Amino acid sequence: PHPATGRRAVLRRFLKWFGIIAGGLLGIFLVLLVVVFFVGSRKVDRTYDGQIVSVTVPTDAAGIARGKHYVEAIGVCQVCHGQDLAGPVVDDCKDEPCIGFSNDPIFGKLKPNNLTSGLGGIGSVFTDTDYVRAIRHGIGRDNKSLLIMPSEQYNRISDEDLGALIAYLKTVGPVDNELGESNLGPLGRVIAVIAGGLLPASQIDHSAARAPSPVVGVSVGYGVYLAEICTVCHGDQLTGSKVPGNERVDAPNITLGGALGDWTKSEFINTIRSGITPQGDLLDPRFMPWNRFTLMTEDELDAIWLYIQSLPAG
Repeated sequence: PHPATGRRAVLRRFLKWFGIIAGGLLGIFLVLLVVVFFVGSRKVDRTYDGQIVSVTVPTDAAGIARGKHYVEAIGVCQVCHGQDLAGPVVDDCKDEPCIGFSNDPIFGKLKPNNLTSGLGGIGSVFTDTDYVRAIRHGIGRDNKSLLIMPSEQYNRISDEDLGALIAYLKTVGPVDNELGESNLGPLGRVIAVIAGGLLPASQIDHSAARAPSPVVGVSVGYGVYLAEICTVCHGDQLTGSKVPGNERVDAPNITLGGALGDWTKSEFINTIRSGITPQGDLLDPRFMPWNRFTLMTEDELDAIWLYIQSLPAG
């Protein structure tokens, strides 16, 4: 046979086997994708029926004021739920990224709740137990996991602070903002298999004994407690991670072996107060809410600084 004919025959056989192998691999991939989708769907639809332990909700002015401070300065609830706690303004989120917000039918529709008692808000229907279930356990009134709610961190809020937080939320004025239900689409359900943060209730030991309330003061222990919210973005040891809801943004290592480098305490506090680093860089409040943390007291920032100094250089 002519050499060219032989080469064509070899090429045809190669393409045939290549097509068979590629088709087989594609089939396996699709089967795995379907399996992962159903596993993710089971996680999304799982119900949690554990006993919710109540906390004392104060009614006095001091307790409510403490709750307001926690919401605005420590828990930074407004980062996701908006300045008036009524949830994001959907039109604003079209041009500016809103933390925890998505309107993608493939990934899912995520809309932080309106926490007020206005139209579309949960404030008019939530009981004290509902608040504890959602904040501490990441579970909604339907006994399913909430979506992208940092309850793994809020689970560590002391009973006193959680009670004060609830007390304050119950006093917030009504704002009408009907956002609709959040849900995960096909892609979100696939990602939920490996990204535990999408379903916070799945990451929490709901029957674990409560840790004792921290002693308030300028100490490493109280700094650990206050900095718990920082781990949402910066990771458990503050050595850096991805910003939840925007995986393209890196939250830096903020140990003394990372971005803080040789910062002094005054430089750290000035950065939190002004949003400007010692190098002259302006922090983006959409991803680093310094404009919320600036409401912390001097003692609170001192305690966090002591904690950062106690960490190994990451």
